[in-house]
Amino acid sequence: MSEPTTPSKMKPTLGLTGLTSNAMALIAPGAFLWLTFQEQASYGAPMAGQSMWFGILFALLLCLATAVSYAELSKLYPGAGSSYYYAEQAFLSKTKAYKFARIAKFMTGWASHLYYWVYPGLMVGVTAVLCGYLCGVLFPSTFSSSYNSPLLMILICIVFSLFVSWIAARGVTGTTGVNLAINIVQIAALLVFSAIALGYRLKHPQDSQIFHISNGNIIDYQVDTVNVTTTDAKGVTTPVQDAWADDTPDKPDPKWSTSASVTADTLDKAKNTDADLLAYLTTIGAKVGDPLYDYQKDKDGKYLKDKDGKLQMVPAYKQQDRAVSDDDLDPAKNKDPIISAAALKDLGLGSGDPYPVFVKDKDGKLTKDKDGKLMMAPMTADYTAASAISGAGTDKDPSTFNFHQTPGSVVAPHSFSFVFIQACVAILILVGFESVSSMGEEAKDAKRDIPKAILLALVIQGAFCYLIEYFCANYMMNNGYGLTNAAGSGAPIGDMMQIAGAWFFGSAKLGRTFMLVQAFTVFLALIGTTLSCLSTGARVTYAMGRDEEVPAHFGMLHGTTLSPHKSIWTLGIISIFIGILSVMWYLGNSTQTALDPMYTAAKGNYWYTFGIFSPETYAKVPNSLVFIGLISNFGTFLLYMFTCVIAIVAFQEHHTFSGFKHVVVPIFGVIANFACMLYYLIGSFTVAGMSWHEPYIALAVVALWGLYGLYYFNKRSKALNRPIYVAAPVKT
Repeated sequence: MSEPTTPSKMKPTLGLTGLTSNAMALIAPGAFLWLTFQEQASYGAPMAGQSMWFGILFALLLCLATAVSYAELSKLYPGAGSSYYYAEQAFLSKTKAYKFARIAKFMTGWASHLYYWVYPGLMVGVTAVLCGYLCGVLFPSTFSSSYNSPLLMILICIVFSLFVSWIAARGVTGTTGVNLAINIVQIAALLVFSAIALGYRLKHPQDSQIFHISNGNIIDYQVDTVNVTTTDAKGVTTPVQDAWADDTPDKPDPKWSTSASVTADTLDKAKNTDADLLAYLTTIGAKVGDPLYDYQKDKDGKYLKDKDGKLQMVPAYKQQDRAVSDDDLDPAKNKDPIISAAALKDLGLGSGDPYPVFVKDKDGKLTKDKDGKLMMAPMTADYTAASAISGAGTDKDPSTFNFHQTPGSVVAPHSFSFVFIQACVAILILVGFESVSSMGEEAKDAKRDIPKAILLALVIQGAFCYLIEYFCANYMMNNGYGLTNAAGSGAPIGDMMQIAGAWFFGSAKLGRTFMLVQAFTVFLALIGTTLSCLSTGARVTYAMGRDEEVPAHFGMLHGTTLSPHKSIWTLGIISIFIGILSVMWYLGNSTQTALDPMYTAAKGNYWYTFGIFSPETYAKVPNSLVFIGLISNFGTFLLYMFTCVIAIVAFQEHHTFSGFKHVVVPIFGVIANFACMLYYLIGSFTVAGMSWHEPYIALAVVALWGLYGLYYFNKRSKALNRPIYVAAPVKT
């Protein structure tokens, strides 16, 4: 039996709290702190991350300009459809612009769909990636921590999208209740993390013992290092030589081992007794202050030379943290003459644990504690300038920002270019405040409450939640876990939660539990943001369907819940496919290692039977999460620009016209949104770590959507025998 439908209007049930809750659900600070921190740490690396907090503040000002336009428009034109509805009403009443009313309305609605129809699918994909990551943490014997199972993510995309669509189809009352609960939980959770993160930094001054992460383990001691190795097709294993930042295949610049710098004594014949070294340094014109490289020697202690008679330098190899091996713990196989298997076991170390650096006395002998156990060298805080910003500041060895030394550094702009880079990323975490403007028919007092809800949602979550949590997260970092670590992590906030939790709750196990609890609130926030955007997108489609700009069945309401159920379920199905597409190459444009053979079907694991590609393929293909996200973002920027223009038109010839609110602010919004969109197209060629593939794929999709919209608009106009231009102005 088919569901009852009716073209009747929606029932007004929402007050200020309900409207604000729905708008806040889409901004979702609990989710986006977790999801975007890594991108903010890596974009513009290695220095732009220091302007993260100020970038968010700048982005907040840009969004406020657009929010003011939405708030002002909602006072004039409360109704379902948001900017789509505003466009028609604003143009219809004008003495000259009225003829473009239908064009403006359709263009705004069409652009809205790039945002509201793609964004829910993106959030479905992000949820699948999050669940895949958590399964790797909870079930490491079944799921890889490096590769999420494609089959698992596809199943999550299907189930999650249908679940959220079911909630949305129940009606706005059920949706609002869910959003309110989620807002309370996620804000409380992020404030708890913020307080613990701030306490962690305040309680760990210079030279105090701190936690860090090694091979996924939360520890408070220093870890020994070993060479990174590679194995060729013949099974021969060799160490991998390190290289400087300006190293390229065409112009290689490898690193060489150096233990000191050339001094005046090094070049003095009377003081340097190494005649061969002195002669060579003189030949190459070495100067005081130059690096003094280590040179290879044979078994007799003589320098090795190449065919040109040059001394052969000792390569500097890439290093990685050492892990305790099974052989280290086996008395029969442990070949270390100093660190015995028994000594490692006495410290409670097991296979796979980070291998400690041990404390030695002035004579180089290992020291023991009162219980006779070897003493592990503690990991200590270092807030010095050299540690906060490392590197020589050259192309070979560029300056790298690691952490903030002071609270003032966190909130400082540092550089305008860095602020702009961070702001263009931060805008992605602030959009959504406008979603409540589509609920005009469901508001008890739309003219009074919707403008307040738009601004309250942005101020509460942007100015309050985001600025607090980003300050605490940035200030928490130190030499144990810095911005470089965050940029290389799949979940840096999860890492920091484990570190701060291990300190606050007293153990690494409880720190991990704290992270998992917080991850659950992120999952709830993802439900909220997906639900809110899906509901908003469905209402825009409903408004267009009611006007017959799209098929009329989209403009029907459910007879019982009074929700636009056909639009909701259509968007839910579309979100499944967009979600699946977004996760297929979520590791694209990145360097990966091969999947561990233990997770293959040959080992009885069927979660990885398809959808896994070679590391070479991942390095070449574009990142699907990024280009799906950019399609949505470009739709957002277009929608916001259209809305600001609509605000300018709407208040012309109106008795409440204000030059500042209705001209200056919206023009600023247009320029800011256009600049952000342009940044993705230009910045991809100028900013380290950005690829041009993803933004230009997104641009191509936007262009095709626009061309199809032009074709559809003309075809629809002919089918309905509806004129493109409005014949006369209409008083609204």
